[in-house]
Amino acid sequence: MKPLSPVMLAGTGSDVGKSLIATGLCRIFKQDGYKPAPFKAQNMALNSYATPDGLEIGRAQAVQAEAAGAVCSTDMNPLLLKPSGERTSQVVLNGRPIGNRDAYDYFRREGREHLRREVEKAFDRLSARYNPIVMEGAGSIAEINLRESDLVNMSMARYADADVILVADIDRGGVFASAYGSIMLQSEEDRGRIKGIIVNKFRGDMRLFDSGRKMMEEICGVPVLGVVPYDKELYIEEEDSVSLSMKHRNPAAGKVNVAVVLLRHISNFTDFDVLEKDERVHLFYTSAVEDLEKADIIILPGSKATLSDLYEMRRSGMAAAVVKAAHDGKTVLGICGGYQLMGLTVSDPDGVEGSITSLPGLGLLPVDTLLTGDKVTRQVKFRFRGAPEVCDGYEIHMGRTILRPDEDGVALCELADGSPDGCMAGERCMGTYLHGLLDNSSVIDALLAPWIDAAGCRQESGKFDYAAFKESQYDRLADMLRECVDIDRLYKIMGRDD
Repeated sequence: MKPLSPVMLAGTGSDVGKSLIATGLCRIFKQDGYKPAPFKAQNMALNSYATPDGLEIGRAQAVQAEAAGAVCSTDMNPLLLKPSGERTSQVVLNGRPIGNRDAYDYFRREGREHLRREVEKAFDRLSARYNPIVMEGAGSIAEINLRESDLVNMSMARYADADVILVADIDRGGVFASAYGSIMLQSEEDRGRIKGIIVNKFRGDMRLFDSGRKMMEEICGVPVLGVVPYDKELYIEEEDSVSLSMKHRNPAAGKVNVAVVLLRHISNFTDFDVLEKDERVHLFYTSAVEDLEKADIIILPGSKATLSDLYEMRRSGMAAAVVKAAHDGKTVLGICGGYQLMGLTVSDPDGVEGSITSLPGLGLLPVDTLLTGDKVTRQVKFRFRGAPEVCDGYEIHMGRTILRPDEDGVALCELADGSPDGCMAGERCMGTYLHGLLDNSSVIDALLAPWIDAAGCRQESGKFDYAAFKESQYDRLADMLRECVDIDRLYKIMGRDD
């Protein structure tokens, strides 16, 4: 097939839907016989994923790779920033952490050329293996104060010689101003790269925007390739945690009520997506003490700043509420940072996370955690609580957690190499380092088993084929984009003649 030029989905702002559109295009190109791959030079996210070779990338690029039918690699997201405080982030380059950086220092021009060369080399390696490359920008392309230090938006489009499609969010209002301003604030060269606009998140009758579409084309001088509706029934894994607090908190009759503690630095909340799809479960996120009383199961999720979140939990009363719930017989599960929180102590003598050197944990598991600068990133197979089923998961964590000898605790999981993972104290208090734990139906069944009868919900296993479900959603997204975006015109922009 004739090679296509790279295409970049750039945004008028953050959270306008660039990732979603990029995911849909990856699936469309795959369906049409191409070999696409996603690329985002720099991503800032707490949701990450371990590649098959044990390296770390943004979760969004792993999702896009899945939609493209490609094995995810760090070349798809060579630079990942994981916020660890109000102004600092861990910098992950080519899948491995290279230290924490203050935002001011990071965005200064000094030292940026090394990072620029690394992301450009990653793009070159990727484009040698795949076609087309579906690129994604970050935030707004109109942040002119950051133009000189830009690694991910128009500077990357220039390097890749990519055609740029501007994604504008109509749901937040001001769509004309944001599209026009984003284009007009570009240099003449960069403005010429913008070949189309996609208006995203439209609610209501699409015909109401027919005149608006023509007006936008007239004022911007760029064709509107499509208007994409807001589809609340479409499920594609989210990258940002902004909407988590909106999940319904009221308990649901006939369901097992599961509360995920909404930590300030929550990470990898996609761990709970499958559980949310289980018809036996009502899942919600909360940072309110009173909400925990409504739950049968409480989950402590991953955290990018374990000690900071532990301090906040103690200050707010959430720590005491979780401990009380465990003593009252509710199930408490900690994953990754949440597992560390459940132990006896969490120590950071080298200041890996910050200025807090040590805090007592919740005391629910007889383990101690020592935070270290070494990060474990790998995909694993495991057995849960001695069950025969072989399950899949992955690890992304800093620190070692050790079971205290002569204490009442046992390993929760056994890894394929025979080594233990996690800890269990009693029947309903447990923690693990394994992300993706709840993507396995046998684990969910074991977790829900003590609560099924009391909830009065159906007792049949939640044999939910998550892989097949995600495939169906990628196809649904592709169908929607084909219906509302001029894909033929996009192909012509990218260099296909037919």
